[in-house]
Amino acid sequence: MSLHARIKQKLEEKNLRAADLARATKKSPVSAKKWLDGVSVPTAENLKVIARFLGVTDDWLLFGGKNEKKFDNNVMPITSKLIPVLSWVQAGSMTSVESIDPLEIAEWLPPLSVDDPDGCFYLKVVGISNYPTYIEGDCILVNPKFQVCDLLSGDLIVVRNNTDATFKKFVIESDERRYLQALNPNFHPNIIEFEEGMELVGLVIDAFRPLGGSRPKRMRKS
Repeated sequence: MSLHARIKQKLEEKNLRAADLARATKKSPVSAKKWLDGVSVPTAENLKVIARFLGVTDDWLLFGGKNEKKFDNNVMPITSKLIPVLSWVQAGSMTSVESIDPLEIAEWLPPLSVDDPDGCFYLKVVGISNYPTYIEGDCILVNPKFQVCDLLSGDLIVVRNNTDATFKKFVIESDERRYLQALNPNFHPNIIEFEEGMELVGLVIDAFRPLGGSRPKRMRKS
């Protein structure tokens, strides 16, 4: 269930309307309706107000799960921004995050660190090519502000070939051969040559596993 669906669910349970939400947040009814329709996303400050108004935790609004009731009104999100979760199709065709229509983004999540760079986006891992380090459903945080010349051997990257995007380890051999490698040694093909025409989508700088699982080690951010 998405953020706007959870807000709508709680309003319905409490027999409240968009107008009530607008009054609680001191925003216009138009803004409240856009939140409920998923057209726009409330700021972190507005999310705090909405959580208090609906009597739920900030985490429940953002992520769902079991921790629905608000136990501590002083616990607030530390971030003022949300990061889009893109599909692999979107990643394979994007020129920049800004080039994607926000209306085409179904999910937004907070950053994993206060110093996560602007312009980053999340992708949800699919398949088993990087199992068990990354499993299906893990979220990887991608920084698109890198060039191929910035990469180091061993970096985890997202690249596209035509419109197909893939997530692999980047390897540079001593003879300057460059290729992409799946972290799963049993996945075939395990190695793909980094050929002319392939484009770097971005460097994977962080990752997390939803629903309380441990997250893989944070990647370099330089």
